[in-house]
Amino acid sequence: MGVAIVTGGSRGIGAAISEKLAKDGYDVVINCASSVEKAEGVAEKCRAHGVKAVVKQWDVADYAACEAAVKQIKEELGVPAVLVNNAGITRDGLLVRMKPDQFDAVVSTNLKGTFNMTQIVGAMMLRAKAGSIVSLSSVVGISGNAGQANYAASKAGVIGLTKSAAKELGARGVRVNAVAPGFIESDMTDVLPEDVKKGMLAQIAMKRCGRPEEIADIVSFLASDAASYITGQVIVADGGML
Repeated sequence: MGVAIVTGGSRGIGAAISEKLAKDGYDVVINCASSVEKAEGVAEKCRAHGVKAVVKQWDVADYAACEAAVKQIKEELGVPAVLVNNAGITRDGLLVRMKPDQFDAVVSTNLKGTFNMTQIVGAMMLRAKAGSIVSLSSVVGISGNAGQANYAASKAGVIGLTKSAAKELGARGVRVNAVAPGFIESDMTDVLPEDVKKGMLAQIAMKRCGRPEEIADIVSFLASDAASYITGQVIVADGGML
């Protein structure tokens, strides 16, 4: 099947995507910024499917680090067939009180990190005349959300980047799509107060949170030949939230 890189693959949605792609038969590179031990645990689960799984630690916001990591991956495993831009952070706060470094940090990881990896891996895929890039956006990037101006801006940017990259890379057989999850069960949502969770569930037509595995299934589809004529799209998976 080839090699798949999953950024932010040590937990939550990223971990589920890593395991699903391993089950699909890809050798998986699990990127993490700090949670190496967790990433190794995910890699072990991936290897149970009979594929190679390696952990690589680097910050996707650092272009030089991305370049060095991808070069090493190519030398060790080959040109990536799939790139999943999943790494992301939050630094929530009301717009008028948000500090510039809160905005910069989120945009640097969520948007610039996606650009860095898309450019570097995309160039390799162009030369190979094949590849699938899937980036994780969010419903917040479509609808906005109070207290998340930085996160919403970064995820809206991912959508614009996805659509532009799809137009540029499509003629050489490289597809670029995005997934916009809604309220998904994760360690980030587990810490929310119960009243906040109830308020969010009230907005969802299906009256439940999504599961990381449900997002992983969509990524798996977009990476596969079953989606061979799909590019430049944003698949919203929010249980009817919007």
